[in-house]
Amino acid sequence: MAKVELKQPIVQEISENIKDAQSVVVVDYRGLTVAEDTQLRKALREAGVTYKVYKNTLVSRAVEGTQFESLRDVLEGPNAFAISTEDATAPARVLAKFAKTAPALEIKAGVVEGTYYDEAGMKAVAAVPSREELLSKLLGSLQSPITNLARVLNQIAEKGGAADAAVEAAPAEETAAAEEPAETPAE
Repeated sequence: MAKVELKQPIVQEISENIKDAQSVVVVDYRGLTVAEDTQLRKALREAGVTYKVYKNTLVSRAVEGTQFESLRDVLEGPNAFAISTEDATAPARVLAKFAKTAPALEIKAGVVEGTYYDEAGMKAVAAVPSREELLSKLLGSLQSPITNLARVLNQIAEKGGAADAAVEAAPAEETAAAEEPAETPAE
């Protein structure tokens, strides 16, 4: 069996992983301890991100002709690849957060929704909140006026409850007086 035949399934696996990907991030993982690497893999897995180490030449073949082709320029040295098909910013967020506690991890570059970002650009992408966080903030801002209105109406009802009873009692007395038979003039 030729070497090319042995490598073809790996190139196919990479192609399958990136086919529907919203983002691919390339990192240099040299210097991470086994414990740190295990923690990183767990954090990425929980975020729905595929994290694998592939040979650069095989990745280069797999990304050829795709939106991720621009990553070929950073494929030097040992690299790991974080791939997300659901949340475009998840790999960058998880990796950047992890890099704060493990400075050996270096984000080299990435492609997010078809746009290439260098190391600095990936840090900016990492600062973008997740879709869930953005929706939560949106719902919070929509809920706030409704909650405030409910509080105001509740306060009006509580304060106005005693005043309303007095207002209701006054018209009742007037109505009772009006219902008394009027004196008829003497004939």
